[in-house]
Amino acid sequence: MKKDIHPTYYPKAKVACACGNTFIVGSTQPTLEVEVCSACHPFYTGQDKVMDKVGRIQKFRERLAQKREAPKTRTRGKARVITKKPVRQAQGKKA
Repeated sequence: MKKDIHPTYYPKAKVACACGNTFIVGSTQPTLEVEVCSACHPFYTGQDKVMDKVGRIQKFRERLAQKREAPKTRTRGKARVITKKPVRQAQGKKA
């Protein structure tokens, strides 16, 4: 078996959550930062707590509102006149 191919294992790695909760786990990184943990996740707490760090939902709602406010009718551009091209007679092959 090859030596020194595995990353360093930290049995007491500190995990810090965005809610302020910290706990110790085993990991290959000495410290970890997470957005949601068992202390603040709605499934575990039973509360409806919306955590929208990036604001994706708000951005989506703004785009949706802009599309709803957009005019329903479109103005068309300049009318095109289509002219028929003269039809050429096909020339047959000589045998």
